[in-house]
Amino acid sequence: MPFLNNLFGNLQDLISGWLAGFLPPWGVELAMMLITVVVLLAFLVVVVMYLTYLERKVLARIADRPGPNRVGPLGLFQPFADVLKLILKEVTTPQGVDYAPYILAPVLIVAPALLVYAVIPFGPRMVPADINVALLFVIAVSSVATLAILMGGWGSGNKYSLLGGMRAVAQMISYEIPLAFAFLGAVVVTGSLSLVKIVENQPGYPLALSQPIGFLIALICIVAEANRSPFDIPEAESELVAGYHTEYGAVRFAMFFLAEYIEMFTGSALVALLFLGGWRGPILPPYIWFLIKVYAILFFMFWLRGTFPRLRVDQLMAFSWKFLLPLGMVNVVVVALIDKLHLPGGFVPGLVAGAVIFAVANWIVGLRQRRPAARPAGAGLRVREA
Repeated sequence: MPFLNNLFGNLQDLISGWLAGFLPPWGVELAMMLITVVVLLAFLVVVVMYLTYLERKVLARIADRPGPNRVGPLGLFQPFADVLKLILKEVTTPQGVDYAPYILAPVLIVAPALLVYAVIPFGPRMVPADINVALLFVIAVSSVATLAILMGGWGSGNKYSLLGGMRAVAQMISYEIPLAFAFLGAVVVTGSLSLVKIVENQPGYPLALSQPIGFLIALICIVAEANRSPFDIPEAESELVAGYHTEYGAVRFAMFFLAEYIEMFTGSALVALLFLGGWRGPILPPYIWFLIKVYAILFFMFWLRGTFPRLRVDQLMAFSWKFLLPLGMVNVVVVALIDKLHLPGGFVPGLVAGAVIFAVANWIVGLRQRRPAARPAGAGLRVREA
């Protein structure tokens, strides 16, 4: 069991020791970096392929349908058929596109989605680079996807795509702010921006128990950041055909698709690391616990898509600016006070603090929504004397 608990660290030692027999130290380091990149890319591609399969199976179960069941046993080879179909399709470029942003958008949306995995730990000694501002790095790099989506919508030369791109910019910026406040609560408690140290410095219980409000805000915001239902306004088929990627097909569309599912996995991983204890758990190897928690959050996303209707644009924006943002700000203040005063943490104090946070934020929202009483008809009108 100790070997399995540190399986990837042991494999890294074996491979680097073997390479050291015929390569200089800088060559060993470079080779290990290349191996890490290849393994991560292969892992993420397989994850995305089978996330589509799992989502279709979950949605089929909710809708009382069988789901994919034709290609391979239980439909397990369906993702390979989908990838083959996208690769073999003809790549076309519509007339009237702004060529540079149209071509660069699919690349620019995938690159940052992959780059964040340089700092995301899957377990002890399972992170390519443990930098001391890893959380800030992830938030900063992930925000580049907003620019890529806008470039795709603008460059397509299509009004539906442009509207989808503008909606995406408004939505992603709006939900990044309360998401940052939710993450800030975990940073205050653990005292670090390193994702490895955030997991290691957590108390003996998940932070979701002592910060339920921050956990719920983060859970909602990662769904919105990935443009998933019920926050899929940028891709609303009923009014925008497919939104910002309407004019994309074949491999170019596959890159948007790949980035969306990688962002789902990234958001779920961040919530698992910050609020669910990361890879910590009994009996099973650490990386297994990490994947269990990540897939539990992904299942929550699938369930939302099969259950809730899409929000309107005004409802979506109001929910972020008028409710989640005040709630997140009050949550950070309360968490900082609890940490500064060294008050006891845990489930019961967390529930009490959560209730106080919710009540204060609700009061703030109520103050903002109050309107002066309507003036009676004719008030303020001066009647001209005969």
